[in-house]
Amino acid sequence: QASVMESGGGLVQAGESLRLSCRSSGVLLDSYAMAWIRQAPGKEREEVSCIWWNTGTPTYLDSVEGRFIISRDSAKNTLYLQMNNLKVEDTAMYYCLAEAACGIGDGIWGQGTQVTVSS
Repeated sequence: QASVMESGGGLVQAGESLRLSCRSSGVLLDSYAMAWIRQAPGKEREEVSCIWWNTGTPTYLDSVEGRFIISRDSAKNTLYLQMNNLKVEDTAMYYCLAEAACGIGDGIWGQGTQVTVSS
């Protein structure tokens, strides 16, 4: 059964960094785009970043452009999100999503990892 699982969330102070990881299993990654989705309490879900697995082409939410970097390691079937200069407003549950194309917003979901940024 295809699955993805996130790790790497935590509590940090504003200005610090975190790296999220998403390990996939049973997913034909070349057929998918892999995305990081976040949702904060009371707010709408946002696609923070996405990468086309076969080409490596990334997309970013405007508010994270220049601070977050999405990458993948095909040998490890793992997706990463390097988050630098974190802000309080980045606080959310972050989900890994294998989707047919960037922006679709549905597909194979992970269970989520919490990122909390304190001031």
